[in-house]
Amino acid sequence: MIEPGKICSDLVALKSENPPGDTSGPIRYIKDFLDARGILSDVICSPGGRCNLVTRGEPRPLMLCGHVDVVPAQGEGWTHPPYSGTMEGGYIWGRGSSDMKGGIAAILSACDALLEQGESLPATLVFVCDEETGGENGIRFLLEKNLLSPCDCLIAEPSPALHPCIGQKGLCRLDLRFTGTPGHGSLYPLVGVSAVMEAMHLLEYIRGLHEQAFPVDPQLREIIQRSSDVFAEEFGIEKGTEILERISYNPGLINGGEKVNIVAQYCNLDLELRIPWGCDIHALVRGILAHAPHATVLGETLHEPSLTDPACDFVSVVCREVGAVYGRSASPILQWAASDARHLRAAGFRVIEYGPGELSTLHGTNERVAVAALEKATDIYLRIMHVYGKDLN
Repeated sequence: MIEPGKICSDLVALKSENPPGDTSGPIRYIKDFLDARGILSDVICSPGGRCNLVTRGEPRPLMLCGHVDVVPAQGEGWTHPPYSGTMEGGYIWGRGSSDMKGGIAAILSACDALLEQGESLPATLVFVCDEETGGENGIRFLLEKNLLSPCDCLIAEPSPALHPCIGQKGLCRLDLRFTGTPGHGSLYPLVGVSAVMEAMHLLEYIRGLHEQAFPVDPQLREIIQRSSDVFAEEFGIEKGTEILERISYNPGLINGGEKVNIVAQYCNLDLELRIPWGCDIHALVRGILAHAPHATVLGETLHEPSLTDPACDFVSVVCREVGAVYGRSASPILQWAASDARHLRAAGFRVIEYGPGELSTLHGTNERVAVAALEKATDIYLRIMHVYGKDLN
């Protein structure tokens, strides 16, 4: 078996920043790795080297998935160059080591170990190019082309060691353009309508949305509370229940006005909200637009909150095998961020995110992953494949 640390180091050294999005290097590495073990695969590419890989064969009961793209890294402030893949001090260092080439390395190492044991692979392997930018050329493209069949899917995204993630808040992105009535700036607010101020009025309304609470069932509330405790322990984030139970918002981009002494005729606002369970996302958008009578929607992206049934056998299997490797009880949590899991759940997959990583370093300088965490993840993936392979061997 090839150790996951070696694979992770190799993958980190293959630069795949997104943007620009060229993932041909790591996908070629993965294909060569699988070819050498008799696992056939197809590489599906879009312009710009945005390459995905899907293994061939009849649909399997399990899918192991990961993204090979990484967020960009500047060289300043790094102990080791961000694309060195340095192995030092019990860690693999570099951009993508945690998010999520470490998880991919553990998948490949587990598959290698399974084949060495003479067993058939019970999983379809899928590696995609653009999770960091929304999945248009990656998981969404593969789903639109009917290249993936619904099954139980484990995405090797970094997660707390004892807590697989089974659900995520929803997402609402609105690209708004406000139009005002220009006039001499010295006469406002008596003359003219300021597009900038109209955007500000909407943001005051948006601020109040965070105070709303939404009903959830007792089982989900229990998981929300557990998730909150994990957030406090792993990230130092307090009030985790508010993060998961309430609307969070970010006016990420705002740009308006033509000149300091002219009442602004135009203002653009790119707004993002994360949507909790129990919130009607379409009613939310209607309410926002009702408070923005001078705005036109230039772009809209909506994703409902998603959840894999915490009582299903897939969750039970993953938690049991995590607990067995760590020697402690494992339990599922929810996540405030978004990933490819939402697209897969919408297509009928039962999805769990679980993988190795130093969570405090994600998207930051000195991103790294512990070699010990890679080895434990490899063992966990191997054990899960043993469970799903019983009917195939």
